Formats: sequence, structure tokens, C-alpha cells
Amino acid sequence: MPIRWAIKAVSPFPYSRKVDSQFLNVLAGIAQSASKFSNDIRLLQHLKEVEEPFEKNQIGSSAMAYKRNPMRSERIGSLSRYVMTDVLNGYFTSATQWFERTLDDSANKRLSVPEAFLAIDGILNLYANVADGLVVYPKVIEARLRKELPFMATENIMMDAVKFRGADRQVLHEKIRQHSMAASRVIKEEGGENDLLERIANDEAFGVTLDDLEKILQPEKYTGRAKEQTEDFLAEEVAPVLEKYKDIDSVEAEINV
Repeated sequence: MPIRWAIKAVSPFPYSRKVDSQFLNVLAGIAQSASKFSNDIRLLQHLKEVEEPFEKNQIGSSAMAYKRNPMRSERIGSLSRYVMTDVLNGYFTSATQWFERTLDDSANKRLSVPEAFLAIDGILNLYANVADGLVVYPKVIEARLRKELPFMATENIMMDAVKFRGADRQVLHEKIRQHSMAASRVIKEEGGENDLLERIANDEAFGVTLDDLEKILQPEKYTGRAKEQTEDFLAEEVAPVLEKYKDIDSVEAEINV
């Protein structure tokens, strides 16, 4: 559930205070993670960069003991699909009953509406638990950046040499193409590390050292306005909602995995 949906879903009516509290728990948890990691939007569990909470004696897979399946997130996805398809109950009933107040309306409604609310209640509990206990592995993120960022930075490297050292752009473009292809072969065919920076540093045409390249490769130079956009969104959209409903008591998410 995107954070903007959670903001729009918070209701001002008294009867929904429990649901409001759950939404606010989720919203606050996501906002905290977004604020902390606003420079990185590539966090993916399957790359081992981030994980949902995992209990000490939790079993991640009944078949493969080493796995740490995202069981909470899987449940969120499963229940969300149920809620989305549950909407069809109303459509089918409306299409067949011709606005007559018949039993097919009553019987269907008594099942579909309560079950949808129960499923959403479970989704919010799970989402709050995941957001509150999200685990991020900066070293894994750094390792992936070190592997991929040199390729992404080649244009900056080339333009830096042209601007400050008077190099020929066309010549450097061809050299970067050759060095990039060679570095890719090392990674793909030999399973080796990305040695693109070393290749460029050893090429006199660029006139740079590894230290020079490290300065060019600072990750924050390649995130655009992600940090500022996140901070603006949290300040302008999230903070006012949390402040408005600060009197609503938080509800601790209790789940079994």
C-alpha cells in the first residue's frame, strides 16, 4: 500500500478510531524508514539488502532450512488480493439483481463486507509489524553499489576529463565503451569483481587516479532529488496527518508467524 493511500484512508469519524490507529501506525513506520533511507530507493529483500522482521526460532521455509521467506509480506499480498477481488461481489450482485431488494443481495453482503473488513484489519496489523521491524543491511547495499555504480558513472567520468583536462570526448567515449565491455566480461564470464575503475585509472587518456574516481563515484551524486523529495513529502503530507491524529492511541500489532 503506497504511503499516499494510507494518508487518504485515515478517516475523521469516531467509529473508525481503531482502523485510524492502525493506519497511523503503518504511516509512522513507513515515514521513519523513508526518512532514514531517503538516499536509497532500491531496497529489495531478494537481494538481501532488506528484510522484514524475523523471529529467533522462526522457520522461513518448510522445505529449505536456509531460507528466510518474507512471510508477513506474503500474507499482506495474499489478503490484499482477496480484498481486491471481494469488490467484484458488489458488481456481480448489482448486475444480476436489477436493483431489487432480494436475498442474493443480503446473503452476499453479510459475507463479503465483514470478511473484507477482517482482511483489511489483518493487512494493517501485518503492515505495521513489518514497517516497525524492518531490517536494512547497509553493507550489502554498499557492495551492490560498488559493483554497479562504476558503469552508471562513466558519463560523469568522461565529462570530468573533458571539462578539466581538455580530453577529446569522442576518444574517451570509445575507450569507455571498450573498458566497460571488458569489465562486463570479467563479471559475467569469470565471476570476478568490477575492475572498470582500475582500467580507467590505468588509461593515460583520462588522466585520473583511483582517488579522483572515488570522489566522482560518491553515491549521493547519483540519487537526483530523491532525498529532497522524500523530505518534502514527509514534511508536507505525512507530518500534518500524524500531528492531527496524535491523540489517537497506538495499537500494537500482534501476529503469529
